[in-house]
Amino acid sequence: MQENRQTIPRVLTIAGSDSGGGAGIQADLKTITALGGFGMSVITALTAQNTLGVTGIHEVPIDFVKAQFDAVASDIGVDAAKTGMLSNSDIMRTVASLVRQYGIEKLVVDPVMVAKGGAKLIRDEAKETLVAELLPLAYVVTPNVPEAEELSGIAVESVDDMKRAAEIIHRAGAKHVYLKGGHMTGDAVDILFDGKTVRTFSAPRFETTDTHGTGCTLSAAIATGLAQGMTVEEAVSRAKEYITTAIRHSLRIGGGHGPTNHMAYVREKRGRVTDV
Repeated sequence: MQENRQTIPRVLTIAGSDSGGGAGIQADLKTITALGGFGMSVITALTAQNTLGVTGIHEVPIDFVKAQFDAVASDIGVDAAKTGMLSNSDIMRTVASLVRQYGIEKLVVDPVMVAKGGAKLIRDEAKETLVAELLPLAYVVTPNVPEAEELSGIAVESVDDMKRAAEIIHRAGAKHVYLKGGHMTGDAVDILFDGKTVRTFSAPRFETTDTHGTGCTLSAAIATGLAQGMTVEEAVSRAKEYITTAIRHSLRIGGGHGPTNHMAYVREKRGRVTDV
């Protein structure tokens, strides 16, 4: 028998694999580990990609998506989960069914639609399924501005527009809407809406093209905080600090959009140099 067995928050990422390591499952697992969680994965798609773009997508068969989920949830258990790239309706319905089956309440839905380089990561028919199947299960949904426009049906050009879009998305069933303003000008202003109150989170904007994987990283950070028992506001606040630090010390890797620095937050907290 093991004695002094330690417990650790268990965080499941249900997303696509990024062969370049900057986004998707790879970014999620780095983030979860850096913030003190135990990361597990259900891979929904394999992508051939690097900092220049996505050159190929291979969707994982539905039965194997389910096999991965069952293997992890039935044995290890899940304190919080996040979804990323779910490229078609069948995968979305399968994941939604499994989330309900295993009673996963702390679900962060990152509605991944387009890669940083512009490649579509979701089929057109899947948007309606995302709204119908996943948003009602979302404890937190984390759209950026283009995704919020797709989900709400309105143009988002100001913070007031962000608030209106968040209200529409909330009515679709998500308990909390965290709308990210990184695509707008000025400071990076995000809003969190719980159906009653809007809270604003702001950080300086850094002039860099090395922001590949920011959405994946942020949603994984929120899920880790929730798994650790944080409130939504606490989890979002730390996630915002984490991604801001990761962008500030982003990595000049490859010839295109480089990745953020997933260890910068940890090194900064320890008072170490964070530029590598």
